[in-house]
Amino acid sequence: MNTMRVLSKWVFIFVPVLLLGQSVTGPSLSDQHKTEKGIFDVFFMGEKVGYEEYIWESKEREYLLTVRGRMTKPIPMVIEKLTIRTDKSFIASQYYFKGSVSGVEQEVLSVIDEGRVENIILVAGQEQKNELKIRRDALLLPNAVYSPYIFLTKRFPCTLQEKTDLSVYSIPQVEISVTVEPAEFNPCHFILVMTGAEVHVGTDEDGNLNSLEIPLKNLRVVRASK
Repeated sequence: MNTMRVLSKWVFIFVPVLLLGQSVTGPSLSDQHKTEKGIFDVFFMGEKVGYEEYIWESKEREYLLTVRGRMTKPIPMVIEKLTIRTDKSFIASQYYFKGSVSGVEQEVLSVIDEGRVENIILVAGQEQKNELKIRRDALLLPNAVYSPYIFLTKRFPCTLQEKTDLSVYSIPQVEISVTVEPAEFNPCHFILVMTGAEVHVGTDEDGNLNSLEIPLKNLRVVRASK
């Protein structure tokens, strides 16, 4: 990737990170490598404002999420390519974003090793590099991108029984503490509680992300009909 700089005032996409893929071995490639595809429609104040198209790959040693899409509100955004890699324990190792936010081109590469993060960021032709330390098991959730919540639903596919504390890294800026708690009478619905907001997430026994709602922002994300 080209040399990169960043405008400190910029609102960045948050980022998860994954281990580099390794060749699949074993008796059956189909048993080791499974692929899921889908599209999410994004609604803001009841109006459809965009979409995200994703590919989820479960490989022998890692998970890989690839996303592209666009939105017009509440933040105009074009996702040319977003990828997140984790190992099979959902420990993040790499994140990449290329696209534009509010019309400004942006590219981010983040590499994570045992909680040590190296960010290389290019925004409007300006580059910045930074390093920081986060919890090794921090969940990486990009700002204003919703497909990465799949990492949460794959981790808790209708199995969350009690309130759980998690760490979320909003790449490339800040790590925050959140709680995830199951909805009453519905094991396939849970609520992510963070400072000033709740995210309501719907899943199923296969760990699919079926719905996401942020009431405070009047924002709703649903799986598009086939």
